[in-house]
Formats: sequence, C-alpha cells, structure tokens
Amino acid sequence: MEFDFAEEQPKFLMLMYGLIAFVAVVGGLLLLLDVVPAWFTRRREAQLVAASASGAPLPRRSRQREGIFALFFMLPTVLLLTIGLVVPAIRTTLLSLMDKDSNEWVGLANYRWMFSDDSIVRVLTNSLIWVILVPLVATGFGLLYAVLVDKARFEAVAKSLIFLPMAISFVGASIIWKFVYAYRGDGDQIGLLNHIVVSLGGEPKQWLLESPLNTLLLIVIMVWIQAGFAMVVLSAAIKAIPADIVEAARLDGVSPWQMFWQITMPTIRPALIVVVVTLSIATLKVFDIVRTATNGNYDTSVIANEMYNQAFRYGENGQGSALAVFLFILVIPIVIYQIRNLRQQREG
Repeated sequence: MEFDFAEEQPKFLMLMYGLIAFVAVVGGLLLLLDVVPAWFTRRREAQLVAASASGAPLPRRSRQREGIFALFFMLPTVLLLTIGLVVPAIRTTLLSLMDKDSNEWVGLANYRWMFSDDSIVRVLTNSLIWVILVPLVATGFGLLYAVLVDKARFEAVAKSLIFLPMAISFVGASIIWKFVYAYRGDGDQIGLLNHIVVSLGGEPKQWLLESPLNTLLLIVIMVWIQAGFAMVVLSAAIKAIPADIVEAARLDGVSPWQMFWQITMPTIRPALIVVVVTLSIATLKVFDIVRTATNGNYDTSVIANEMYNQAFRYGENGQGSALAVFLFILVIPIVIYQIRNLRQQREG
C-alpha cells in the first residue's frame, strides 16, 4: 500500500501542534522553576557581596516581597491544579444538574435516579463490597506476609515474588486472571481454576457469569495486585520498630502472639492507616479490572465503570456526571481523615 503524504498531512499537522504545545509548556515550566529563580538568587548574592564590601548593613527582604516570591513558586502548581482539578470539578457538578444533552436544568433528578434505579443501586452495592473487602483483605495478607518473612533467610526473594504483580497494569492482570477463570464447555479446560475443579471430580463453571461470585473473583485480582504494596509499607514499618523495645519485650518473656498484638501492631498503626486509606481510595476508583474482565456485565459494574458507560456509551451526560460527583464525594471524607491523621502524628 503506497503512502499518501497529502492524505496524512492533517495528522502530521496535529502531531506537530502537539509537539509545539508540549515544548512550550515544558519550556515555560523550566523558565518559571529554574531560570527565573536562579536570576533572583544571583541578584541577591550580588547585593550581599556589595553590602559586605561597602560595609553597609545587609539588605533584608520585606515580608511582602517574600510573600510574592513564595507565590511565584506556587503559581505553576496552583495553575495546574485549577486547570486539571478545580475547573473540571465545577463543570462536572454543573453537568450533573442538567439533562443528558446538557441543555436544560433538571436539579437533583439525576441523583434521585441514582438511588432509585435498581441497576444503579446494584452498582453502588458492588462498590461498597469492593471498598470493604479489598483494603481489609489486601492489608491483612500484606501484614501477614511481612511478619512471616521478616528477617527470614530469603527475605528479599520472598518479598520480590509478592511485589511483582505491582509491576503489572490492571489491564494486564485482568487478562491473566481471565485465563485463570476461563471456561471451555465439556472439553479440556484451559482455565487453571476449572482445571483444578475438574481434576478434583467437579464440574467446570463459567465463573465470571455467576453473580455475586463474579464480583468476589474480580476482587481477588485487586487483592493480588495491592497485597505487594501493603507488604512493602508494613515491612518497612516493622523494621523501624526500635530494637531496644523488642529486646525488652523478649526479656520480659512475652510470647510471639503477645509481641505481635502489644508491640508490633501499636507501633505500626500509622503505617496501617496509610495503607488502608490508600487502598480505599484506589478501590473506589477501580475501573480497569471490571472493564477488562466483564465489561461491567453480569452484575459486576462499579461506580467508575458505570460513569463511563452512562457518559460515553449511552450519551447520558447528566447521569454520568452525577455518578462522577458522587464518587468524588465518597473520596473526600477518606482524604480529610488522612490529613487529620497526619497532622496528629506531627503534633504528637
């Protein structure tokens, strides 16, 4: 097939515009964060040298100038947050109060639909199951593994094995587990789970079609990925326990079980909270696993997946935006709790 440059010219122009915009944005940020501050620094140093040479008192910066200087450094972050977070959040909230074509105001009708439609109530229930089970189970497995392999002979290798799934994308992990759950009629089973069931004398099943079992099987994928994250954080917290506390407890004759509940758990509590909060937020936003494994069918959909379906597949901008706002509202209390927890740790 012969390449026609004239036909592809609009694509090349679009690519060129994208490259120019990228260079302009990156160059502007470098100018703001490197060149300009360096110029102010050199100017300040020159003033100090001149004052020292002449014997004059050293110039002092006024609070107003320091405030302007701090604002200058914050400006890129504030600008990016405004463009990437604040403006979209406001726009999505307004769209959630309008009809599917975003032409007429409908008030809270989209939110009433969310809690009255049986299929959406099922979606909310699934999301609740995810956000309860994934953080607890993943943190539990991570903590158990961190305690068991702590100071073991092959600790590094053992930790690497459970951390490896973190290097796989959610889509890749979902494809892998779809092969685990695969079903092939009455013939030879290529799915690991069905192969085990058949080997034990059972009947193969279409695992991802049976509700609510399919939701639990999708949760297994998320736990498999995130347990490595929990293990790494909690293992680091366990190793940070002061050796003198551990030695004193052993001299007092505490059992391993008492050591775990009376020494280890209270000491690593801040790390546990961080892990649970992080996994809770990640679970609320889960989309890739459900989208790849079942496409949200067979009563497996969650908020993020349904938000995508309503807004981009069904053309229901108002309902999709309402789901997005509701998801944002669910994340806010978790974030506030984490901020308060971190503040208390600093003050303590």
